[in-house]
Amino acid sequence: MAERTPETHVIDFRAAERLLEARDPRGAVKLLDSVIAAHPENTAARLLRARAFFAAAQLRAAELEFELVLEREPDNAFAHFALARTFERSGRSGRSARHFRLAAALDPRPEYLEAARFPAED
Repeated sequence: MAERTPETHVIDFRAAERLLEARDPRGAVKLLDSVIAAHPENTAARLLRARAFFAAAQLRAAELEFELVLEREPDNAFAHFALARTFERSGRSGRSARHFRLAAALDPRPEYLEAARFPAED
């Protein structure tokens, strides 16, 4: 296998984004595994891998990645929202409410407000 460089990790990250957009989350996860192995502190790669796990219905893996992102970035509204969706999808709606509300409080996007059951602003 060819030696991995920072440049190849960037290429893999961008390719993983495209694979996720093309509805190939498992392919995205494979590319991101090497990126994260080389750069475990890279929150963007972890967030993308969490999204890929979610899209591949690997909900426990998605949950762990979203939680890791939130440990590093507790004000990441998207990560709160996505973690809440993960809990909801895995049948744990009771755990989702807190993260829906945090997402809406951090970023009052209509979809976050609706999920948190806050009234939307005009």
